[in-house]
Amino acid sequence: MKRIALHWKIIIGLFLGVIWALLSGFFGWSEFTINWIAPWGRIFINLLKLIAIPLVLFSIIGGIVGLGDPKNLGRMGVRTLLMYLLTTVVAVSLGLVIVNVVKPGVWMDTNVRTENRIAYELWAKQEGKTIHDKKRLLADPANKGLIDMVAERRGYDQDEAIQSRLKLAKDKRESRPLTFVEDMVPGNVFKAISDNGSMLKVIFFALFFGVGLLFVSDEKSSPVIQVINGLSEVFLKMVDLIMRGAPFFVFALMAGIVTEMAGDSPAKIFELFKGLTWYSLAVLFGLLLMAFVIYPSIMKFFVKRLTYKGFLKGISPAQMLAFSTSSSAATLPVTLECVEENLEVDPKVSSFVLPIGATVNMDGTSMYQAVAVVFLAQMHMIDLSFGQQLTIVLTATLASIGSAAIPSAGLVMLMIVLSSVGLNPAWIGIILPVDRILDMVRTVVNVTGDATVSCVIDELSNDAGTKS
Repeated sequence: MKRIALHWKIIIGLFLGVIWALLSGFFGWSEFTINWIAPWGRIFINLLKLIAIPLVLFSIIGGIVGLGDPKNLGRMGVRTLLMYLLTTVVAVSLGLVIVNVVKPGVWMDTNVRTENRIAYELWAKQEGKTIHDKKRLLADPANKGLIDMVAERRGYDQDEAIQSRLKLAKDKRESRPLTFVEDMVPGNVFKAISDNGSMLKVIFFALFFGVGLLFVSDEKSSPVIQVINGLSEVFLKMVDLIMRGAPFFVFALMAGIVTEMAGDSPAKIFELFKGLTWYSLAVLFGLLLMAFVIYPSIMKFFVKRLTYKGFLKGISPAQMLAFSTSSSAATLPVTLECVEENLEVDPKVSSFVLPIGATVNMDGTSMYQAVAVVFLAQMHMIDLSFGQQLTIVLTATLASIGSAAIPSAGLVMLMIVLSSVGLNPAWIGIILPVDRILDMVRTVVNVTGDATVSCVIDELSNDAGTKS
C-alpha cells in the first residue's frame, strides 16, 4: 500500500485542526482544546525555536566555507554574491511595497483585530517587550471585560513580575543613529546564541567566522570544517525528525490558535480565513511578479541571446520539480541540467553559481517573510515604522542565507524575522493553513532566481573573458 506523502499528512492535519476548532466553537469545547490540545502546538514551536539558531549558525558557516579559497574566488565569486544579494533585496522590498499597499491584515473584522491587539499587548507585557505604538487597549477601563476574557482564553498572566519586566523594557536606552549597526555586533557570542531575538548577531558571527576559516590553512581548517558540516547535518536531521511528527503537531497548533482567537464564536474563524485569503493573494502576486516579470527583465537587460519565452521554456522542468518538491536542493540536479543544456550556460559557471544559490539565494522565501511579518502586524493593529521595516529587509535578506534548501525551512526563518522586530514568533501558526501552497510557489521563485543569476554571471564572464 502506497504511503501518504508527508506534505499531504501536514495538509490533512491543518484541515483537521481547523475543523476541530469549528466544532469547539459550536459545541463549547474551547476550554478542553486550550488545556489539552493547544500545548502540543506550543511544544512544536519550541522544538523549531530550539534548532533555529544552531541551524542558521552552521548553515551559514558551511555556505561561506563552500566558496573555497578566497584567493581563487575572483570576479565570479564577488559578482555571484552581489547578484544574489541584489535580487534578494529587490524581492523583500517588493514584498513590503505590496503588503503596505494591499494591507491584507486590515480586511479582517475590527472586533477580531481588537482582540488580537489585546492579546499582543498581554504577550508584550509577559515577555517584557516594549509595545510598538501608542495603542494601549489594556489601559482603557472600558476594555476590562474583553481583556480578562482574552487573557483567560490565551493563558496570559498579569502579575507583579510582569509589571516589573515591563518597567525594565521602558527603561531601555533610546535608539541612536548607529544603534542598529551597533546591535549587530555581539559582545558575547554565547549570550547571543542563547537568545532567539539576537539572530542578527548570530548571523554576523557566522559570516565573520566563515570568512576567517577561508584564510586558515587547509591542514588546520579541515577538522573544523568537518565538525561544522557534521553538526549542520545533525541539525538538518533534527528538522527531519521534528517534521515527521508535524501532522499531529500542526493539528494541535491550528486547533489551539484558531480556538484561542475565536473562542466559542465560529464566525471569527471565517474572519481569520478572510484575512488569510488576502494575505495569500498578496504573496502570490509578489512571487509571480518576481518569476515572470522581474527575472525576465534582468535577463533581457544582461543576456541578449535569450528571449523571454526561451528562458521560461528552458527552465520550466526545474520550475515544475521545484513546485512539486518545495526543495531547492532536491531540484538542483535538474536545475543544473536545464541551465547547461537548455540555456547554454558554461558548466564551469553553473556548477559554481547554482550550488551557492541553493544555499544562500532564497528570494521567494525572503519576500514571503516580509509580507507575512507585516500582515501579522496589521491583523494585530500594529503599525511597523519605516525603521522596523528596514530591519525586516536586512533580517530577511541575511536569514535567507541560513535557510536550508528543504521544505518549510522558511517557517523557522520567519520566527527569526518576527523576533527581530519584537513580534510573537508563535504567530507563524496563523499562516500555516496556506503555507504549503505558498511554499511550493516560493521555491519556484528561488530556483528561477538561481537560473537567472547563473545566466547573468555566464554572460558577464563571457564579456570579461574570465571563466575561471
